[in-house]
Amino acid sequence: MKIPGTYVGKWRITHMDQWDQDFVDLVTTGHVTIRKDGTGGFQLGAVQGEMDCRIEDLGAGPLLGFTWDGSDECDPASGRGWVKVKGNQMDGHLFFHLGDDSAFTAKRLK
Repeated sequence: MKIPGTYVGKWRITHMDQWDQDFVDLVTTGHVTIRKDGTGGFQLGAVQGEMDCRIEDLGAGPLLGFTWDGSDECDPASGRGWVKVKGNQMDGHLFFHLGDDSAFTAKRLK
């Protein structure tokens, strides 16, 4: 699935409701990457995920929904999430399967 250019690129996570910035940047700068082919990835704290993205419209305008699979401190982890983009700001929500969730904000890097 081709993803609109509005979403494509690397985004720096600048805020999460559930975790402070020191945790977000624990291993490397917290980030989300979305590719035009519908794949992507993210890193926050010790959590790394590979994303499968789709454009969805649930009645409140289009958004990018995704599922993810990865690890949290080397333990398997997975979940889902969504993002909306306005200009160079991304707002979204990340969910861990049967676990935590957090809203987040990110700024476009490239």
